[in-house]
Amino acid sequence: MKGKKIQRFIKRTIDIVVSLIVIVPFLPIWIIVAILIKATSKGPVLFLQDRPGLHKQIFKVYKFRTMRPGSEKMIKGQEVMQNDARITSIGKLLRRTKVDEIPQLINVLKGEMSLVGPRPERIASLSDYDEEILKRLNVRPGMTGLAQVSGNIYLALDNRYKLDVYYVENFSLWLDLKIFLRTIGVVLLGEDKYVDNNLVDINYRTEEVAAIREDSFK
Repeated sequence: MKGKKIQRFIKRTIDIVVSLIVIVPFLPIWIIVAILIKATSKGPVLFLQDRPGLHKQIFKVYKFRTMRPGSEKMIKGQEVMQNDARITSIGKLLRRTKVDEIPQLINVLKGEMSLVGPRPERIASLSDYDEEILKRLNVRPGMTGLAQVSGNIYLALDNRYKLDVYYVENFSLWLDLKIFLRTIGVVLLGEDKYVDNNLVDINYRTEEVAAIREDSFK
């Protein structure tokens, strides 16, 4: 238990240091992205939405806006796929490269999120959580996580939850490092390339994965 506490302290220190390293020198890029968003579609530069974090504490998550105003009203469990008509022209590039998630470094600095952890979901999703799924709220939500480097939107929702709970129950700095490095591959190659290339051994219902992957390219 003491070892885990030390690792969590180191993890928080890394969160702060990396966030500062990225935010300060890359501020000009933030400005360029903001200009492109305003120039290509109406609406605010940032998208803010309440999400449940550590121990169900509600916080506002920050993202660069990639969709048309009003598009955040989604059907529960329905993912935004690559060919979604609600995504703006610049939004497609921002989502593909994960640049839209960069403002969440502010959430990380504030202690609301971590670099690595289960992705924060919409508040409405809490009504579907059972005791097992609730475990994903025992750690800070992350900018990237085990589910995000294992196929993410190409996986069935319950499979993503399994990965989130696995991460919580098996947290280590070594696992964080592997997830962080895999995230680079996801950015370069795409989420679909990692559906059948998992970091951990968890059994999926592969027929669901195949169906979701097929639907996304229709």
